[in-house]
Amino acid sequence: MNYWKDENSSVTRADDRSSGRHLPTRTATIDFASVTVDISQIEMYRPALTGHCYRMLGSVFDADDAVQETMIRAWKSLESFDGRSTLKTWLYRIATNVCLDELKKRGRRARPVDEGAASSGAPPLESLTQQPQEYWIEPILDTQVVSNDASPAEQVVQRQSVRLAFIAALQNLAPRQRAALLMTEVLGCSAAEVAETLETSVPSVNSALQRARATLAKRSEEQPVSLTAAQQGMLRRYVTAFEQYDVAGLTALMREDVTLCMPPYELWLRGPEEIQTWMLGLGSGCRGSRLFPTSASGWPAFVQYRPNPEGGHKAWGLIVLELEGDRIAGVTTFLDTERLFPRFGFGMTV
Repeated sequence: MNYWKDENSSVTRADDRSSGRHLPTRTATIDFASVTVDISQIEMYRPALTGHCYRMLGSVFDADDAVQETMIRAWKSLESFDGRSTLKTWLYRIATNVCLDELKKRGRRARPVDEGAASSGAPPLESLTQQPQEYWIEPILDTQVVSNDASPAEQVVQRQSVRLAFIAALQNLAPRQRAALLMTEVLGCSAAEVAETLETSVPSVNSALQRARATLAKRSEEQPVSLTAAQQGMLRRYVTAFEQYDVAGLTALMREDVTLCMPPYELWLRGPEEIQTWMLGLGSGCRGSRLFPTSASGWPAFVQYRPNPEGGHKAWGLIVLELEGDRIAGVTTFLDTERLFPRFGFGMTV
């Protein structure tokens, strides 16, 4: 069995939620000076726009709202689209400004591993403090950000650019630097197009890009998107060891500098020994869990169900594994099951 797979489930959209905001279902066509655009053409860019807004904001749910606002602004402004740029570039320009407006209202998001020192595997209970959902970076379903019309090379970039470490690094950039970097490095826009979007000069864009690249220069090299046979075999062993609660076998699959964190908790651990201590101590409630494969943020992932005292198993966490070679370099278990499990197409019990 291959534990890396793309999900074919439909994307949950902001206008499917209870926001009460819906785009018109009719097809509206505008034709000015031989420029023809209809709503269906705008809608086809939703995955690409979702990926862009997620990279800007670090939250899949905030990205939903930003894309919906982008669609509404685009629909209201169709008459202003004159064809001087491509439709995609025009939409990215709107989406970028929607995100910049949102970022004025709040601070950056983070990961526990980037906040404070690592804990021991047997921490005092009073140290298990939480931060609100808005504080942490969230995972995203891979298929929500991969464009159907993208080339294989573009799809690789789209997956790599939603990985948790990259999203966390972006959060350290000022919003306009973040926008400039993403528009040039990920979206392939020219400095002139970025300058028009940000209402600034090309030299200012180039200066922002220089600072942004310097900030990101120390981040790790990207790992390949496609899993090797060795990695797929390791993931099968991971599932077997986890479900049998063979903690020694599980931690043997990890690098010596592996990290583990569980948002919304601030606590994070480093190293197989500390993780083993945790799993045999405060984390031992995971014994008897069942795992089901998915993919999140460009990495293999699993939804975890813990034993339910009332029978069966209940949703516990979304596990995202970051890999280096055929070893696990990072484990992030997102515990916001009420929002994330439906998002990834899974129920709350099995």
